[in-house]
Amino acid sequence: MSLYEEFRFKPAPWLPHSDLPLEELERIRNIKREDMEYTNENGYSVKVVMHPTMHMVQDIFYRILMSDKEDKPFVMICPNQEPDTYGAIANMINKFNISCRNVHAFAMDEWADEDGNVAPLTYGAGLGYSFMNHFYYRIREDLRPPLSQWHTHNNENKATGVYSQLIMDASEGKGADMIYSATGWPGHTAFIDPGTEEFRAETLEEFCTLTSRVVTTTPLTVAENSLFGPMGASGDVWATPYRAVTIGPYDVVNAKERFEQHCILNSETGATWQRMVSRLQLYGPICMEIPASIMRLGKGTCYVSEAIAKPFASWYCGQPDWEL
Repeated sequence: MSLYEEFRFKPAPWLPHSDLPLEELERIRNIKREDMEYTNENGYSVKVVMHPTMHMVQDIFYRILMSDKEDKPFVMICPNQEPDTYGAIANMINKFNISCRNVHAFAMDEWADEDGNVAPLTYGAGLGYSFMNHFYYRIREDLRPPLSQWHTHNNENKATGVYSQLIMDASEGKGADMIYSATGWPGHTAFIDPGTEEFRAETLEEFCTLTSRVVTTTPLTVAENSLFGPMGASGDVWATPYRAVTIGPYDVVNAKERFEQHCILNSETGATWQRMVSRLQLYGPICMEIPASIMRLGKGTCYVSEAIAKPFASWYCGQPDWEL
């Protein structure tokens, strides 16, 4: 039974992909678990696993380990906030005495106020605060890279393109070795939101050339972040800034490889805002309307949790999500 069979309506016009035919939304919504895994022509894969974050911990630790053993630089762009993930990685680095001297790490985004002033590293709900205190400072001092190799957004590097140039400088013009990310409620990566004036482009090709900058986030992004711990996990949208500074699409498409995890649950019952947008990103068109879809333009892997891969049956047959 189709979601729209008894009551047909158009999605809100301010939503990404609001103009897609309802039948296409229904197709994407109803992709079965057994049909979700694939590898496309660009080397981008989707894998369904129990706990994607475990794979992210393994991947980051392994790449840092190899940068030490092979004495080669490793440039990574990292998401926030991931205190459990980064704490586990730092613990393994310390336990096995892995030098991070070759690591160049970039936090992908940070909050800004209405005038574009970037949140300081002392701001407890800040993304840079988390990146430093839950990752960098958890690494034993003798194993840490120089502080100059651990990058966060600030008022000195917020101008358009400056942070992107720092990534290119660290990678000798080759782009980050890896970008770690996850899709947000409006289909964003970092704060590359759909429909924002700051990331306006006429074509997808032009969009992919846009670099780091201060941006205005969408209402869905504000709502999403109000549900996370640093903002009180209480829907306190008044405690969530609506402006930010972020990497750009340029940094995504120029990375050598991509790692995504789709595994966000809002409760133990399995309620989540990520189930539909995950499908839109992975099975809809590659386009500006779902910015994270540009991940599929290059080599990478998206690990989707079994919880996110569940069907939507509870919408219309009365079956609780956690029983599926």
